[in-house]
Amino acid sequence: MRNIPIPIDTTKLTFVCVSAPRPRLVDKDTGEVKVDKQGQTVFQVGLSVSENDSGRVELINVNISGDPDLNVGQVVQPTGLVGFAWEQTRGGQTRWGIAYRTASFSPVAVPAAA
Repeated sequence: MRNIPIPIDTTKLTFVCVSAPRPRLVDKDTGEVKVDKQGQTVFQVGLSVSENDSGRVELINVNISGDPDLNVGQVVQPTGLVGFAWEQTRGGQTRWGIAYRTASFSPVAVPAAA
């Protein structure tokens, strides 16, 4: 399967950090941490994604190079969010999904409750 990035339009979505950034592991058994082509540690962030119009909510993990310094509950806006379709066969079982990656996160100001 070719690794072609699929750009994601984030203009009608709201993103909330639901899992603190943690280094992405290459191998859970050895604890080897994934690094990008520039040698930076790749972090994984759990996000809740809500469609503003329909209210539909999804949970996704997003990879980013370098520690994004986010807190659980923080509303953020990813910049350059893309998805990559993947497929893997292990032990005769085929799995597939979409892996997400972003260039950066920007904090979003949340209006104060009245």
